[in-house]
Amino acid sequence: MMLVFALAMLAEPPVAATPVPLPVERCGYRIVQTYPHDSSSFTQGLFWHDGHLYESTGHYGRSRVARLDLDTGEAIAQTDLPPDQFGEGIARWGDQIVGVTWKGGVGNRWSIKDLTPLGTFTYEGEGWGVTMIDGSLVLSDGTPALRFFDPATMAERRRVTVRFAGQPVAMLNELETIDGQVWANVWMTDFIVRIDPASGNIVSLVDLSTLKADAGVSGTDSVLNGIAWDAKGKRLFVTGKNWPKLYEIALAGCV
Repeated sequence: MMLVFALAMLAEPPVAATPVPLPVERCGYRIVQTYPHDSSSFTQGLFWHDGHLYESTGHYGRSRVARLDLDTGEAIAQTDLPPDQFGEGIARWGDQIVGVTWKGGVGNRWSIKDLTPLGTFTYEGEGWGVTMIDGSLVLSDGTPALRFFDPATMAERRRVTVRFAGQPVAMLNELETIDGQVWANVWMTDFIVRIDPASGNIVSLVDLSTLKADAGVSGTDSVLNGIAWDAKGKRLFVTGKNWPKLYEIALAGCV
């Protein structure tokens, strides 16, 4: 019930002629492994590639993109963003990392090989989370919309409204693609939602409400944020903003 209430608080007013909502699966979790994480990192984006985690962080003057060692949590390589940019989500597109910023309307590209800057691009609205799915770069922007872009030109291809129980849900933050679904942290909650990218319907909720306590953090900004999927190893990693721990978890108790 608390889970439903929290998402309802982020929903917009009812929209006329909303389709009848489909049943939504609910899942818990179990911790598989715990790893160190840099507690100074205000985590905004996270993904796994070729044996390493890649992370982007926020705050003006402290934003960076980094390649991390899983076992130590330390940055093997990193590139700082300009001090006037508030870093947000990142995603891998081929041999590039594509990242967005919060309110600047400016995105960045880096070489995934050595994190060398490759250029910038612009887009309208805010930037929150990004992920790649079916050749499109998917962007969340604080609204209930997921926007799908051509990653080469940043021309918008389409958008869908994300809905829970028929109602639009805003505050979708860090994104990850897993088995054809878009997974999203919901900002200021302890939940991950799994979204059908074709319809925008939330098809599953993952309740991580006890993980923050295990991480030993407090404060309104130290929220769950960061999802990474190791497709080859079938490992799911999660963390939070300024958390000293990163977790490998498995879903449990899905009903």
